[in-house]
Amino acid sequence: MTPRITGTGRTAGRDAAGMSVRRATARDAKRLTGLIRSSSAYEGHYAPMIAGYRVGPDYIETHRVFLAAAPDGRLLGFYALLLAPPELDLMFVADAAQGLGVGRRLINHMKEEARAAGVHSVRVVSHPPAEGFYLGVGAERVGTVTANPPAVLWDRPELVIRVSPDDDAPARTVEHATHTGS
Repeated sequence: MTPRITGTGRTAGRDAAGMSVRRATARDAKRLTGLIRSSSAYEGHYAPMIAGYRVGPDYIETHRVFLAAAPDGRLLGFYALLLAPPELDLMFVADAAQGLGVGRRLINHMKEEARAAGVHSVRVVSHPPAEGFYLGVGAERVGTVTANPPAVLWDRPELVIRVSPDDDAPARTVEHATHTGS
């Protein structure tokens, strides 16, 4: 039986229970690419950002890429953590899984991975509509990454997710960066 999807993109009566998070493999590359390309968050004005975007097997083998899967194996979302310097490079949740706690679970998993690697905080250059999500999971806004045409046509919020609870160091502010990550 397929769960009923409401008009808000939330699945009635469900949460992320039963979901598993595992390290992605090169064999997952096409599924991850498909999730990015099907994301309704990148329709309209934002479509050029993902046009032709591809998560290749080499990217998965080089970085810490983890995916969330439903008990039946459906891909619910994924993230990519870069360590040098620490950055959440990619994070996507399937449209049908929005509002089920998948994103929060992936962020918590990312924090555990970063902490295990000795990282104290992780930079996030957010898709503008996703800023509220990141703030809701404890990120702090530290600046704005300016547009970098033709790859990115809009300014993006720069945030920091603190990984270590005892990390009281002030956050770094970037006013005119040209990074083109997530």
